[in-house]
Amino acid sequence: MKVGVILNPVAGGGRLKQDWTMVAAAIERHLGAFDMRETQAERDAERLALEFAVEGYELVLAAGGDGTASEVADGLLQAVGEGHAGTALALLPCGTGSDFARGLDLPRDIDALLARIAASEARMIDVGRICYVDDHGALASRHFINIASAGLSGAADRAVNADKRKGRVSAKLLFLWRTATEFLRYRFQTVSITVDDGEPFEARVALVAAANGRFFGGGMMIAPDAVLDDGQFDFVILRAASKLRLIWDIRLLYGGRHRNHPAITIVRGKRLLVEPVGDANGNSALVDIDGESPGQIPAQFEILPRALSVRW
Repeated sequence: MKVGVILNPVAGGGRLKQDWTMVAAAIERHLGAFDMRETQAERDAERLALEFAVEGYELVLAAGGDGTASEVADGLLQAVGEGHAGTALALLPCGTGSDFARGLDLPRDIDALLARIAASEARMIDVGRICYVDDHGALASRHFINIASAGLSGAADRAVNADKRKGRVSAKLLFLWRTATEFLRYRFQTVSITVDDGEPFEARVALVAAANGRFFGGGMMIAPDAVLDDGQFDFVILRAASKLRLIWDIRLLYGGRHRNHPAITIVRGKRLLVEPVGDANGNSALVDIDGESPGQIPAQFEILPRALSVRW
């Protein structure tokens, strides 16, 4: 099997890069010879994944966090569109959140993880596509494999990614602290929400999420019933309420105990449109795409059923 590895050298504070000699030996033991390419800048993982797929690699390991995995998936999906559909994705998680890996219940031990990947069969999972407005005001689109959202999550992403402690402290604690501190200064947005072909409705919200996977934000089980290959998103809408009460109730998200919370609505569907109402600037929430925040609403989320091959 022809195996490629895309390594983000700064993921998880550079831990994977520091242990690379050991990791490389484990990859060879379980998967045989491989080629490794490192990212140097944003979107490099996407480009490298496309190159691997075009060159006929059968498996690409994304060595990094959720952002790296998402970019690799994006590149592999672009390759499928160009007629190169024979490449599967696998994860070597080492990032601040690694929420997609958490949803797959991957072993933390590198040998156990690679043995599981080696013995696995490729499975087709759903992916999402989001169209949004980037930070330069231009229309943009990205695929995502886990969760994309709008609102508080985008602000928290930017705070976490700018925090100098990233990679050196517990991801759960860092996300919880940054989510709470951003929430205190956050201004709720009034948005229009349309699910599939339903009637649009307005809501004042803290968060609107399109969940393919179950976890985000360093371990928050935002969508406890989400399934990766059911052809649907779980849409989670967190409406505006008392900030102090919501900060206290954030703890419910870690155990998926928020289904009946009065401020939360969870519905299933294939498409979601979120648009600002009234003051476009004041109500234009930041988006979150697999742990990165590259822009804002208006945004459209669309499911692509069983579009990506994954081994785990």
